[in-house]
Amino acid sequence: MFPPRRNGARVVDSRLVLLAGFGGLLLLMAFSGFDGIQALQQIQTSNDAIREDFLLRTRVLERIRADVYVSGTYVRDYLLEPESGKAEGHRYSLLEARNDMDSALEQYRALLNAQEATPFQVLTHELAAYWRVLEPVFQWTTEQRRRDGYAFLRDEVFPRRMSMLGIANQIGSINESQLNAGKVKVEAIFLQFQRRLTVTIGLTIGLGLLLAAFSMYKILSLETETAERYQEISDARAELKLLSARLVEAQEDERRSISRELHDEVGQALTGVLVEMANLSTLIRTKDTDAVAAKADEIKRLVENSISVVRNMALLLRPSMLDDLGLVPALQWQAREVSRRSGVWVKIAAEEVSEELPEEHKTCIYRIVQEALHNIVQHADAHDVMVTVRQERDRLVLSIQDDGKGFPAQQERGMGLLGIEERVSNLAGSFAVESAPGRGTVLRVMLPLAQPATESARETA
Repeated sequence: MFPPRRNGARVVDSRLVLLAGFGGLLLLMAFSGFDGIQALQQIQTSNDAIREDFLLRTRVLERIRADVYVSGTYVRDYLLEPESGKAEGHRYSLLEARNDMDSALEQYRALLNAQEATPFQVLTHELAAYWRVLEPVFQWTTEQRRRDGYAFLRDEVFPRRMSMLGIANQIGSINESQLNAGKVKVEAIFLQFQRRLTVTIGLTIGLGLLLAAFSMYKILSLETETAERYQEISDARAELKLLSARLVEAQEDERRSISRELHDEVGQALTGVLVEMANLSTLIRTKDTDAVAAKADEIKRLVENSISVVRNMALLLRPSMLDDLGLVPALQWQAREVSRRSGVWVKIAAEEVSEELPEEHKTCIYRIVQEALHNIVQHADAHDVMVTVRQERDRLVLSIQDDGKGFPAQQERGMGLLGIEERVSNLAGSFAVESAPGRGTVLRVMLPLAQPATESARETA
């Protein structure tokens, strides 16, 4: 019987591959989601920071622009006001605007970047010059303000105010360019995230397709293997049905053979004994001692023949010497009997075969040799047969080789070989036949042996 296929390792490998694949896919998806969240948070944070910075700069610049503009208005009102009390109020408002402007300049200085440094420095210089120009004006009298005020506004205040507003606008333009640069950076971050997302999606789709293809392949393989197993089961059932029919036929043949032996041999012998006993009884009355002795010898011969036939039949059914003497002597007796009856020379070679073998192993080996020798005598046309029995540490090995005519390897096995195969299978052994036309036949059997308890304990120690 052929050994069963072992698919456990392949199934475990496939499960590991699928587990690793789906685990990798889930990790890839998790990484993609985590990376997307991180990128969106980074984009949001950068965008908020850029917007807040731009708005803060813009508010401070608007304060500076407003203070520059309103300072010119206060100077105008101061110079053109004829009443001294009101003029002093305009001067006080101008000083408040200057203080607010200085505060805004210090606040913007903390926000200053490299591109704004030069125009901001120019702006501070212009403002300082602007206030220096205004300082003498605060000492003018009402007549001086009335006489020179308009010319001073036209020649000094308004031009300087326009210049400072232009510089502030220049700084505002730089601030807007910084905003645009920040937007470009945010767009670069977004494009980088988009590329990573594209790669991740591509890898996810690729891995998903590979897993789908592998899963489909495994499904088709399992379907094919299932169909093969189903076909094997169907074939095995058909073979089992055929084997059962052959076993029934063999059983009937064996019963007919036993019946024929009992009828033809034992029955006729006992009938002969009865006839001879009747004759002996008649001769005893005649007191012919020689004839009585002859009849007694004939009766003895018939009884001995009957005993021999019954013994042979008993040996065929269950060899008592297998129980009394052991496996090797039983095989040697069987070889002698086959050689005596058929003329085929049978040699038994036993190598270190223990007599402590399990009963089922001894019976199996004996029956296999018996069936094999029967097949050889009936079909092989062999002259010599070598039977080798070898006991190893964990198995019992049997080899039967003949020099007969052999048979093709693809030829259907007969009842004898099927019976041998079934016996070996029941003991979890292996069975093989090697044959070719004109080259004889070799039959090999291996039966596993359980290790003795003492030996197992010794190996464990």
